[in-house]
Amino acid sequence: MSSSQSQSAAAGRVLSSETTAAKAIDTEKLKALRRTKFAATATLALCVCVFAVAKSLEGSWPWLGFVAAFAEAATIGGLADWYAVVALFKRPLGLPIPHTAIVPSNQERIADNLGRFIETNFLAPEPVRQKLKEVDFAALVADWLSDRARAEDLSVFVGRLMPKMLQAVEDTGLREFATRRLLERAAKVDVAPLAAELLSALTEDRRHQRLFDEFTKIIGNFLNDEQALAVLREKIREELPSVFNLFRADAYLLKRIVSSAATLLEEVRADPDHPLRGEFDRFVYGFVDKLRHSPDYARRADQLKRNFLARPELRGLANDIWSSMRRFIEQDVAAQESMTRRHLSAMFVEIGQNLARDPQIRSDMNEGFVVALASFVENQKSGVSGFIAEQVKRWDLGQLTRLMEINIGRDLQYIRFNGMVIGGLAGLALYSAELLFLAN
Repeated sequence: MSSSQSQSAAAGRVLSSETTAAKAIDTEKLKALRRTKFAATATLALCVCVFAVAKSLEGSWPWLGFVAAFAEAATIGGLADWYAVVALFKRPLGLPIPHTAIVPSNQERIADNLGRFIETNFLAPEPVRQKLKEVDFAALVADWLSDRARAEDLSVFVGRLMPKMLQAVEDTGLREFATRRLLERAAKVDVAPLAAELLSALTEDRRHQRLFDEFTKIIGNFLNDEQALAVLREKIREELPSVFNLFRADAYLLKRIVSSAATLLEEVRADPDHPLRGEFDRFVYGFVDKLRHSPDYARRADQLKRNFLARPELRGLANDIWSSMRRFIEQDVAAQESMTRRHLSAMFVEIGQNLARDPQIRSDMNEGFVVALASFVENQKSGVSGFIAEQVKRWDLGQLTRLMEINIGRDLQYIRFNGMVIGGLAGLALYSAELLFLAN
């Protein structure tokens, strides 16, 4: 089984277990509701029985009048609250009484009001921003990327996308656009000062003298090359009069020239303060100064730059580089041991580790997440409220009623208990007041 299949199976098991747990919770809530409903109905029946018994024995025991008054009022209060609770979800006893079955009859209005309530109170800009600021998004990203297994999975995903991204770059003309923009930007670069800065870096600590040493070695190798010496001797022979050639003057002159040059080169290489080195210093420093300040050198450098950028070979070179890079990437990401994926994975891990170590970057990232997500919520909140309203409107009436009963029905049943107690106390108070009034 592949990694993706294993993850899908694990996600399915988690979802199944969560669904089972939710059903178990609903079952427990339903059982508790039924117990509470039975207790409230039993209490109401008890009030009826107490009222009947007390009323029938009131003539023999007058004090039972108080009990009867309490039980009578409690029965009325219990019945009234039973009617109120039942009227929320259905029609009492199935009778078509107006203003009953309130929730089913007002499903659409409840759905619209619920959507607007959530949009106004939960998706307002300031509460959303405050809630988003509580989440350390950057730390989550850092932890996720620092895990090598996740980084490798991400590198595989990016590797699969890279050929498509390269193809998209070509199909959209982005490559040509980038090449053209790059050449345009290069044409605006002032070459002379840039070259002067580069050469200035080369001349620090007289590092350019190493170049001079290499030049002297090249001259020395040239003077030791038999073919080069033969060409040089032929040139000398051509310039000398014929009479000198009879006495082999060309060989003598070549020998003297080579000997003198070799001696000079040895002296130069051995002496760091040799006058020739000083002349080379003056030449280099003077050239750098002219590149930096001379308008004539600036014009010449700019013309060389333009001539170079205008050559068709340069665009062809750019196309060849792009094609070679694309072929390499496509072949490498398809290989079993991909260097591109390996480097991507290492880069993701390093990014995660650096992010975990740098609180300033995390702070900036979190601020960016807050701005982006808050803006997204602000733009989409009307759609969210509309989505919630539509979903509530589509609910099955029986399912909606059952859902509300399961979650708030038990609390509503306690209203019946409260109604019986309060009604009984009110009946007892009224009965007492009646006796006092009659006594007077």
